[in-house]
Amino acid sequence: MISNQKAMNLPSFKQVNLKKVKKEVREGFNHLSEGGFKQVFNQIDQLNIKKGVDTLGIDSFINQCALLAAGSGLITGVGGIGTMLIGTPLDILNIIAQQFRVTLAISYHYTGKYKINFDDFFKIVATSVKADTKLALSKNVMEEVAEKILMGLGTKASRRLIPVVGGVIGGTVNYMFIKGIAKELKEREY
Repeated sequence: MISNQKAMNLPSFKQVNLKKVKKEVREGFNHLSEGGFKQVFNQIDQLNIKKGVDTLGIDSFINQCALLAAGSGLITGVGGIGTMLIGTPLDILNIIAQQFRVTLAISYHYTGKYKINFDDFFKIVATSVKADTKLALSKNVMEEVAEKILMGLGTKASRRLIPVVGGVIGGTVNYMFIKGIAKELKEREY
């Protein structure tokens, strides 16, 4: 009888080169800083963010985004290393999308403007992750934002390796990350 791990062709912990995985994730974030953030931003329907805030209220909208982020963290970590390796890129994209949605929602809530251009938006994002916003909006600022997001999420990534428990940890980390970003943004002056 073939073991479940071999039948599903999931990697074992021994087969995973964590340095290689870390390098690939960092390369992915560098790609984000070279236009990926703008692509994610352009996919967000800002009018629907406005409608969501108007319908649910800002706190419920933030909670909805945090729960969506938690869902991808749960799925990524629930199967241990196998689902983590496959799901991490999608999880990171979802977290960034939810962070952007929360940023747009809070900006709309405080300013009444639901349509914002990418440069102004990204300055808010950079501030929310405490990147150096004194620099002009450039690849350097985007790289710093990508690094801060990676560090915020990556510190607990190894805990996601444990099946089932990893899902709970992943979901909790993602939820708390979005809630923390929202708290930071709410304290900002508009």
